[in-house]
Amino acid sequence: MKKVATVAIATLLFAGCANAAMEKMVGGAPMYPSKTIVENASQSKDHTTLVAAVKAAGLVDTLNGKGPFTVFAPTNEAFAALPAGTVDTLLKPENKAQLTKVLTYHVVPGKLDARDIVADIKKGNGKAMLKTVEGMPLTFTQSGDAVMVADASGNMARVTIADVEQSNGVVHVIDKVLLPK
Repeated sequence: MKKVATVAIATLLFAGCANAAMEKMVGGAPMYPSKTIVENASQSKDHTTLVAAVKAAGLVDTLNGKGPFTVFAPTNEAFAALPAGTVDTLLKPENKAQLTKVLTYHVVPGKLDARDIVADIKKGNGKAMLKTVEGMPLTFTQSGDAVMVADASGNMARVTIADVEQSNGVVHVIDKVLLPK
């Protein structure tokens, strides 16, 4: 009887570890599939600029909404790589429309995980185009195991963390900010 109880406890502990392993770490914080895109992003130390921009654009309610959304989330480093003063300029209230355009260019309607995107790339003979909420498409290719995203000007971002599950979609962390024309 004691052995059965020990096995049952070990099984429960292992199952708990397996569930915890399903949560991805982003910016030093666990991302919980039960939380929304904004709730999770707010916990990532790598996405403070993105969260500030979402707040400045008035998109918190939208990205906390039902969705589903596929978000390509640039890191703080990606925002810092923009020309000097770009982020500060975009965050000004008078530039809210331009900021909204940039942010919604990082969002595709629906929930597309990495497997879906790679399948679309293969179906498109090495290239997939997905229409963003902003209206302009993003172009996806594959370089080795990496999924690459090109904006309207041909600037390339790499997906660095894929398939971060959210209650209202999925997030893919990227290393560059994508800019619509």
